[in-house]
Amino acid sequence: VQLQASGGGLVQAGGSLRLSCVASGRTFGVYAWFRQAPGKEREFVAASIWRGGRTNYADSVKGRSTISRDNRNNTMYLKISSLKPDDTAVYYCAAHNRDNTLYTRQTEYTWWGQGTLVTVSS
Repeated sequence: VQLQASGGGLVQAGGSLRLSCVASGRTFGVYAWFRQAPGKEREFVAASIWRGGRTNYADSVKGRSTISRDNRNNTMYLKISSLKPDDTAVYYCAAHNRDNTLYTRQTEYTWWGQGTLVTVSS
């Protein structure tokens, strides 16, 4: 499985951004987004079941982000609105096929994208 993330860039605070991650090689049960800010550990952002249904968001993005996917082109998305400088980080897409649990620990995910940098200016 290969995950290829894209869509990062420089955004002003208050703006929005949609990240994409194309998956190839196989299907999986759960997909997710994590992020790692400079000098900090990688943290959970959002997760969802590929076939649709439940979602889970970190408190830091809840209410201003949406995780989604397009089955036709095997692409997952993360849209974040009302961006803040604290959202500055490298964003990673991830997936696992163990079960339908929306894990928040990065160690539970098997496949990872290479990351895309989001910089939010104040």
